[in-house]
Amino acid sequence: MSTIILVDDQPIANFITRKLLEIEGFNKNVLDFTNPEKALAYLRGKQNVLIFLDLNMPEMNGWEFLDHLKSKAQRHKIIILTSSTSAIDKNKAKEYDSVIKYIEKPLNKNKFTELQPLLESL
Repeated sequence: MSTIILVDDQPIANFITRKLLEIEGFNKNVLDFTNPEKALAYLRGKQNVLIFLDLNMPEMNGWEFLDHLKSKAQRHKIIILTSSTSAIDKNKAKEYDSVIKYIEKPLNKNKFTELQPLLESL
């Protein structure tokens, strides 16, 4: 995976994810966005980007973001990183082929270690 983008309206969440990526050696081409619309503009015309996506954002929620990507036939790998513990959200995530993992915040070293084999296989 050549590019990783972080989409979360909370800058501290993006900072934590970026630092964990750096610690684990995934620090090349990591971009973060606090505005999902700007992230979508960046993704226009791109394929196969790994995206860490929050669900609860004010401008556009994660579901709208995913629907937009789907409508444009953009193929990316999505890791949902959210504060939502809702079973409804977890089940809804399974409806999207692009979603490869659902993680509840906060992301920490233990949760990230579980992701490592998945990240290395991309």
